[in-house]
Amino acid sequence: MHDLVDWLSTLPPLAIAAVVLLIIGGESMGIPLPGELALISASLLSVSAGFSPWYIAVGAAIGAIVGDSIGYAIGRRGGRPLLVRLGRRFPRHLGPPHLARAEQVFARWGVWAVFFGRFIALLRILAGPLAGALHVPYGRFLIANGAGGLVWAFGTVFFIVWVGEAAERYLKDFAWTALLVTTLFGLASTWYIRTRAALSLPGGDPRPRSR
Repeated sequence: MHDLVDWLSTLPPLAIAAVVLLIIGGESMGIPLPGELALISASLLSVSAGFSPWYIAVGAAIGAIVGDSIGYAIGRRGGRPLLVRLGRRFPRHLGPPHLARAEQVFARWGVWAVFFGRFIALLRILAGPLAGALHVPYGRFLIANGAGGLVWAFGTVFFIVWVGEAAERYLKDFAWTALLVTTLFGLASTWYIRTRAALSLPGGDPRPRSR
């Protein structure tokens, strides 16, 4: 993740949004790409670099909705055999167990699997192609796809931004608190050491002598 943030930090905000759009779009089409990692990295970068997170949210939403729609068209045209071939090519991400699990979710939840699939790594890759292969009506698919893409993209971005800003404020306050505690500890330690040293001297009572 650190390497991805370092690379993204060399790009202007619009280019970062475009990279996020392409990665998430590719993932939504059925290609196992790190869409969520890219989204989180870009969101954190918007906090540290000080540019508007709206660039990232809009790019992520477009990538999710358009990518899922393209994945739907691919799945509709290629059907389940296409998903099986993809599983052989990417067995760690789209193998038979993954496909069987995704089909079970669709069988249970129907079009809602498209909406909630946006928040689950496996279904985020398979939702579009699988909905097409199962001939889910495109109108219903588009509503669930659009709603899921918008909620996931904007919700994730602004939650990460909120967490990042809160962490920055905390760390800033923590720095001043740590300085104060360190200073007080240093003064207390100095006083204690001087007192013990005075007591260890012959007749070393640090209290004033009465005349």
